[in-house]
Amino acid sequence: HYFVWLHGHPEHLQKLGTASINLSTESIGDKSFSEFLRNIFNEYAIPPEKICFEITESMAITHLDNTHNFIDAFHKLGCKFALDDFGTGFSSYAYLKELQVDYLKIDGIFIRNLTDDDVSLAMVKSISDVAAAIGIETIAEFVETEEVRQKLIEIGITYSQGYHIHKP
Repeated sequence: HYFVWLHGHPEHLQKLGTASINLSTESIGDKSFSEFLRNIFNEYAIPPEKICFEITESMAITHLDNTHNFIDAFHKLGCKFALDDFGTGFSSYAYLKELQVDYLKIDGIFIRNLTDDDVSLAMVKSISDVAAAIGIETIAEFVETEEVRQKLIEIGITYSQGYHIHKP
C-alpha cells in the first residue's frame, strides 16, 4: 500500500530520504514474498535505496537462515535493514556481524531511564561501542527528554526516535 501511495505522490518520493517498513516473520519466511517485493519495486518505480526494512531481533535470530538470505538479496538491490528492539530478545553480538544490518534500534526499555539507571547506561554504551566497531549506525527508541537525547549524543548514538524528537 505504501508503494502505491508513493507512486501516486512523486513529489514526496523525490524528497524522501528513507522510509522504514516493518516486516513480519511470515513475510521473510515466505519465498513468494521476495518475488512480490521485487515486482512492486519495479511496478511502482520505487528506488530500493529509499527503503529500510525493520526486522525484530527475536524474529531475525529465530529464522536466521531466512533472514540472512532475505537481507543479502535485498541489500544487493540497495535496500537498508534495521534490527529492531535490540536488547530485549536473544541479544547476541555474534548475530550482528552475521546479519549485516545497517541500523541497530536499541529498545526503549534501556533508553527511558538512561539518565537515572547506571545499568541501562552501561548497556547502551556497550551496544553503541560494538555497533560502531562493526560499522552499524544506532537508533535509540523512546527518546522523551532533552536530557536523554544529550546523553545519547555523548555516548555516540547516531539517531534518536521518540516524542521528544517528533510525534509519530
